Amino acid sequence: MPETTTPTARARAWAVGALPVLLLGVLAGVVTTGAAAPTVIDPGSVVRWGLPMVSALADAAAAGTVGAFALCALVLPAGTAVPRESGQRQTARRTTADGRAWSLAARVGAGAAVVWALAQLAHLLLTYGSVAGAFGGPQFGAQLAQFVTELELGQDLLWSTALSAVVALVAAAVTGFRSAALTVVLALVALVPLALTGHASGAASHSLAVSSWWMHIVGICVWVGGLAVLCVLSGRLGPDLPDAAERYSRTALWAFLAVAFSGIANAWIRLSSPLDLLTHPYGQLLAVKIVLTAALGAAGWAHRRSTLPAIRAHAEAGAGGAGHRAGRAFWRLAGVEVLVMAATMGIGAALASSAPPVPQDPITDASPTYLITGYPVPPYPTPLTYLTETRLEPLLFFGTVSAVVVYLMWVRRLRRRGDTWPAIRTVSWIAGWTLFAWVTNGGPVVYGAVLFSAHMLMHMLLAMVVPIFLVIGAPVTLAMRALPHRQDGSRGPREWLLAIVHAPVARFLAHPVVAAVNFAGSLIVFYYTDFFELALTTHVGHLVMVGHFTMAGYLFANALVGVDPGPSRPSYPLRLVLLLATMGFHAFFGVTLISQTTLLAGNFFGWLGLPWGVDALADQARGGAITWGIGELPTLALAIGVAVAWSKDDTRTARRSDRKADRDDDAELRAYNAMLTERARRAGGQDVTPRE
Repeated sequence: MPETTTPTARARAWAVGALPVLLLGVLAGVVTTGAAAPTVIDPGSVVRWGLPMVSALADAAAAGTVGAFALCALVLPAGTAVPRESGQRQTARRTTADGRAWSLAARVGAGAAVVWALAQLAHLLLTYGSVAGAFGGPQFGAQLAQFVTELELGQDLLWSTALSAVVALVAAAVTGFRSAALTVVLALVALVPLALTGHASGAASHSLAVSSWWMHIVGICVWVGGLAVLCVLSGRLGPDLPDAAERYSRTALWAFLAVAFSGIANAWIRLSSPLDLLTHPYGQLLAVKIVLTAALGAAGWAHRRSTLPAIRAHAEAGAGGAGHRAGRAFWRLAGVEVLVMAATMGIGAALASSAPPVPQDPITDASPTYLITGYPVPPYPTPLTYLTETRLEPLLFFGTVSAVVVYLMWVRRLRRRGDTWPAIRTVSWIAGWTLFAWVTNGGPVVYGAVLFSAHMLMHMLLAMVVPIFLVIGAPVTLAMRALPHRQDGSRGPREWLLAIVHAPVARFLAHPVVAAVNFAGSLIVFYYTDFFELALTTHVGHLVMVGHFTMAGYLFANALVGVDPGPSRPSYPLRLVLLLATMGFHAFFGVTLISQTTLLAGNFFGWLGLPWGVDALADQARGGAITWGIGELPTLALAIGVAVAWSKDDTRTARRSDRKADRDDDAELRAYNAMLTERARRAGGQDVTPRE
């Protein structure tokens, strides 16, 4: 049937043709910016031209890897042809999908992962040649070893190469949903070292550059890689095309928003003014990329408004010829998108190898504060500056906005079908994320980089205040009510959420005793080991700290006052015991800091040279007082919450008993009285008055 095979064959051809378009985009970009021009210490034309080409190839292979396994984990149904992993339950399917598309996607992802690992190795070697000014020679091995062991750039590239090799090994063994998801997670981790090597890796905008670059490449991998692999699978989707296309479209929308937001953040630190888009070669190339990205966004909108509804309508109506025409329109537009995406990625690789208008080098004559923290000295701390000072962390800010938007979308979905959701839960959820955004993007993080007391304020708010608001929001309960249940053998957000909540590891961590130990014990492990200084001196360490203590506080609060499924909550008296014991430990930790005569992270706080005349040890004591004092109100709030829940539980139990008594005419009471009467009879006639 040529009507049905031609569009899918063309889609696959467009996906394959994306590679030369990608390389042409790189070539045009480096010619425009002069990035491949000879330098004073010239490594040779092979290195100058090969480095951006290999970098683009590595990015494309990473996109193919992430896109393929993201489709396996979130979009495609797994038919009977896909072997089930150990412990993976069979689910009902509404179609006759045999898993051919799923299996092919896994094979494409495994192949892309191998190419990624090889391209990343070549990237490492060519980067060494660019830095050394030569490639080869009798001392090549020794100098390369020195590059990857002593220089930060070489270490980051070595880590990325090693992690991409691990991804290739895991990708080759993917057999089901969980291993596909694990491969995606490992691939995203493998992109982290590369984020540390881009522009501004040593400049004052380091954290903004690192997070925005990682967001940018992750969004591109999901968006571009997913569509390219979908085109490769075009001939094997069959009746699953409407669902697969719609699911990919929803995922791609979020990826597009992440790419756009992170792209704006990247441009903010690289352009001196919007005029650079017209006057500077880097800006002109960036302007082309912006136009192409906007065009891709418009194409995605056309999919959502036109081709996707047409495919769905014709699939449900069984309209053969009209359905084929709708399919041809979809694949035609998708193929053009893939080619434009490839050109955009090529331009992005050229931009990464080109010098922007604003130099991204570290400040040579800087204060001790800047040399240690990577940031200039903030204004003298006052209540007003805590409210007005900001330092954008794009990853956390985007995550905050997304959490609020998704929650409101779920509430709206419930209300549209006539269900209700308590307003107090919605308000609490928004309040919690608003506070989180201020703590991680406002005054607490600005001053937390130079003052122990401010760092402790940030820590306590993240661990003890924000989680209470989030737990009251009951996000898992809302998700279970709002998210649809899939019946075709694929896994969507609802299925993954249930799998995570009921996973043995998650249940162990959510156990009230484990959550309490983690909540309290993390303080000692973090502040009295090298983890503290690592969080102060590295952006990745800072993000891990934020994530860990927010989640630890959430698990603890959820075990005490939460309503979401997951932990096996203890009796209410035991909850109060856990609360008081944990908060007592917090108070003990605060008192220890107040009386301590040695400085934590002394190599950091002791050498900042702040112009305010700060006594670092006295500031540490203030941090201890904050630890002790700020726990009082959250502790009281949790205690009140436990007491109220206890009272409501008793009331509900009493009402259930009353309703049961009404239904069976006090059968339980009558049985009890009969038992007393029988005991009296056996005791020799002793008078035992039955209860009323």
